[in-house]
Amino acid sequence: MRIAVIGAGALGGTFATLLSAAGHEVTVTARGAGLAAIREHGIRLEGGFGPATAHPTALERLVETPDLALVCTKAQDAEAAIADNATVLDGAAVIVIQNGLDGVDTARRLLPGSDCFGALSIIAANYTEPGLVTITTVAPTYLGRGSGQADAATRHWQAVLAEAVPCQAIDNFVGAQWTKLVVNMLNALPAITGLSVQAVVAHRGLRRVMTLSMREAVRVGMRRGIRFGAMQALGDRRLRAFSLLPAWAGQVLPLRMRARMGSVPNLGSTLQSVTRGQRTEVDHLNGVVVREAAAAGVPAPVNSRLTALVHEVEERGTFLSPDDVLARFSRSR
Repeated sequence: MRIAVIGAGALGGTFATLLSAAGHEVTVTARGAGLAAIREHGIRLEGGFGPATAHPTALERLVETPDLALVCTKAQDAEAAIADNATVLDGAAVIVIQNGLDGVDTARRLLPGSDCFGALSIIAANYTEPGLVTITTVAPTYLGRGSGQADAATRHWQAVLAEAVPCQAIDNFVGAQWTKLVVNMLNALPAITGLSVQAVVAHRGLRRVMTLSMREAVRVGMRRGIRFGAMQALGDRRLRAFSLLPAWAGQVLPLRMRARMGSVPNLGSTLQSVTRGQRTEVDHLNGVVVREAAAAGVPAPVNSRLTALVHEVEERGTFLSPDDVLARFSRSR
């Protein structure tokens, strides 16, 4: 099968390499140093899935319509990347593998002739250097669309992906996007402090802030009428119960997430963007909680503050100490 991967970063590089190993004809889009590295050395994968190297065709933009396209850019780059390739993409099946809530809708709007799906990947992957990806946590990818049951087309593409990576077709994909959004509250504090996710969760004060941001996200989702999808031992009942817990008791959630990560430092996608001097997707993570809270007519002060602090670190280029972070939250009360 001819498969295009748009955005050959951490996740894109992972999918491209494993799909190539499964026998598919893979083309990736990349730019700059990443494009040059892939053309010279291919994509190298280390860590959880074992060592592997792929030599996909590497282009700045697609030149022919694939059977399947995976959009693996950061959320803030998706619209431009899809639009840049829309002439040849429209008509192909498209899977948006992305954080946030808007990716599938963006693809449908720009590609009216395509059958569009969303995927939520729990794989933890570090973009170690151009052309090299290190997998720190092997985990499933969840494929679906809409709020109903997984349809036949979803199950077809799940079977294709499952030849290469652990993949499940899920019902209530929109609800699962919200569940993943809660999980992605892990990202902001590492980006602000420069610490790994495990180190942030180990810090009592930072862990409390992280718990509050997760609880706030769940409460906003509830106000928006969301039925949370089942994913990674989380689901509607458990998250609704979590939303009622005091902060000290709710900290069991990030602690359980840390336990699943193992000992290899998980840098989080937002911190990786900061260290590379790139824009982060915080506006599509914590920022989207703030947006949805405004639509529901409720405040979201914790996620609003975290969004602002990530942008501050982006602009200054220096991290804040845990004490500085906690002081900012103390002053904002």
